[in-house]
Amino acid sequence: MSRLTRPTGSVIPSGCTWLPSRAVAVHPDEREVELDTAERVGYLVLVLAPGLEPDLAAVPGLAEAMDAGWATTANLSSRAEDTWTAIRGMTRGRVVFTIPPEPAPCGGTALKPLFLACDHWQEEGALADIDVHLVTPYSSLLDLPFADSRLAPHVEGLGITVRHGATVAPLDHAGRTVTLRTGAGEQVLDDVERAFVVPHYQAPGWLAPVAGADTGGLVDVDPMTLAHRRLPHVWSLGDVADVQTRPSGGALRRQVDVLADNIRRHRLGESLRHYDGYTIIPITVDRRRLMLAEFDRTGAPQPTTSLIDLTVPRRSLWAFDRYLEPVVYFTALLKGRV
Repeated sequence: MSRLTRPTGSVIPSGCTWLPSRAVAVHPDEREVELDTAERVGYLVLVLAPGLEPDLAAVPGLAEAMDAGWATTANLSSRAEDTWTAIRGMTRGRVVFTIPPEPAPCGGTALKPLFLACDHWQEEGALADIDVHLVTPYSSLLDLPFADSRLAPHVEGLGITVRHGATVAPLDHAGRTVTLRTGAGEQVLDDVERAFVVPHYQAPGWLAPVAGADTGGLVDVDPMTLAHRRLPHVWSLGDVADVQTRPSGGALRRQVDVLADNIRRHRLGESLRHYDGYTIIPITVDRRRLMLAEFDRTGAPQPTTSLIDLTVPRRSLWAFDRYLEPVVYFTALLKGRV
């Protein structure tokens, strides 16, 4: 993890004043944000992008199972390295992987540890002795036909049992059971050796004054313009904004461009640009190939290039993601150059 992180102070753009505190409340009537130091900071324009928070309590028994070492996930920085250790330590038994329900930070990338694990077990000659289950809330893998058609052969070839339209309900690490909640009721998977469970996510509770009545706690913005529906000086983007698309880093990159321009246009009284819901899910299908699923808020493909089909798993895409993307992230993307 130390190779994938930087001190916050080292990436703050020049010309910005960094307040190294957490926001704990927003007071739109006073146009102030309250910090965990009890200080209040006034604003002319407020852009909210705090991200989603993992909600371990939404899956009863998950926190206890993680503390016991029976469950883990690569989606939490504190558990990421434990996930690979657990994968390498398995040689037989039943194992469960999950895709989280929306909203979730790039939920489809939960397929990455699944495919990497199966690739490792196959290379070690252990895959035939491991009963792999994938729990997905969708009727297909991701409910993206153009992407599912590419992923299905990998899933079938690895002998993975897919549990469609399901989410994880209680976990019992002592009894080694995983209960699945489906439209038809509950199913129990027993004798589970390991559970790789991505937690559910939720918007921070302090966003309640700017959340919509039917957004599940997300900031109530116009999904096209990213402007708040009720508060003219408030904007939002990223995972906590109700932009009606699946959250991802690639979506945020597109949103930043639209939002920054729209703030300028709003000041000048010009018409606002529209964000079409573009988002992207990078999926590593094995330890040397990766594919990209790019689509809009309707689920229709929206490729950024017509030169090659990026939904075809490629070694070149994997190499870019593994070696070049971290460099691009810190040197260009964080500075708004990509």
